[in-house]
Parts: sequence; structure tokens; C-alpha cells
Amino acid sequence: MKVTKKRLGRTFFQNPDVVHVAKSLLGKVICANIEGNYCEAMITETEAYAGKNDKACHAHLGRFTKRTATMYEKGGVAYIYLCYGIHHLFNIVTNTKGNADAVLIRAIEPILGEEIMLQRRNVNKIKPNIFSGPGKLTKALGIDKSQNALDLVNSEDLYIADSNIFVDTIVSTTRIGIDYAEEDALLPWRFYISGNKFISQP
Repeated sequence: MKVTKKRLGRTFFQNPDVVHVAKSLLGKVICANIEGNYCEAMITETEAYAGKNDKACHAHLGRFTKRTATMYEKGGVAYIYLCYGIHHLFNIVTNTKGNADAVLIRAIEPILGEEIMLQRRNVNKIKPNIFSGPGKLTKALGIDKSQNALDLVNSEDLYIADSNIFVDTIVSTTRIGIDYAEEDALLPWRFYISGNKFISQP
């Protein structure tokens, strides 16, 4: 699979519609140069979280803590946190400074550096379930809390590139693992590329 390497600029991430950004990120490429190991992976699944009026969002009702502070940065910054004390989850802050919108990256398809990703996942063969889940993909790419608040627009260690991959059909469904969000758990804000095997669940 060949893709372009032109990174996405600030304007892309500062779109005020986080749902639109979550959809637009499908087919884009994560470029990770972690500890001298360069890898590329296509984004196949995302979830949108809105800082205002979204009970599933960490920053709901203006919640501002040491963890959520990064969400209030300008669009294009990485928001990475530890889930259940085990999994690092990679989110991309969107909108303008102070709005706390973000897109969770849920699944990827490897493009370049597969050997490194397999070593990090302690497996020897590429299978979709190795990369299909927000905690799995960060481990494969070497992403952890040390990249939290990293500016993806300017960083050479971690950024998002445009691609010539055409995403034909996008599936919209409810987000995963947010039953606590009451009626907001029903929002169809999880998106994945139709027909792609590298997703967390259909």
C-alpha cells in the first residue's frame, strides 16, 4: 500500500465539528517515529467525543483536571491517557483552544514497519485483531503517555499524514464501553471503514 506523506495541518484539526473530523480521519495515516523505529498505519476506526453536552467525554460540563487539561489545547495535539492502569489510548484534540473536543483512534491497519509492530505485540504474524482496539494499536506503534500533549502538527515523532486512500463507505454506530453516558451512549459517533478487517468489532 502506497500513501502520500504530506502531514495534516492545523486547519484540519481545528474544525469545530468533531464528528466530521472523526469521519475524515478514516484512511489517514499515523506516522510514528518512536525510539528510532519508524512505522506507518492507516486509521480504520474512530470515535468522536464532544467537550460540551457529551456525557461520555472526560471534559463533560467543563471538567478540568490534570488529565483533561490536554483536551483544552488547540486542535492537533495528542491526548493520551492510561485506561484501567493498563492500556494507553491515543486521542487527537480537535476544535480551537478551550473546547475540549477529541477523536479516539480505535483501530489501524499497518502499512510500514510491520516487523517492529509485531515485535511490540509479541506476535509473529499480522492479523487484524493485533491492531483492532485502542490499547492494542498504541502498543504496536510504541505510543504511551510520554507523547501526551505532543503537537502532531509540528512533531517529527508522531503526526498524521494525508493519503491517497479512497474511503468509499463509512459505517456509523454507537461508541463502545460508555454505558455510563446514559442517553449519550446512543449517539452514533463511532466510525469505521466498511469492509475493512482491521476494526475492533462490526
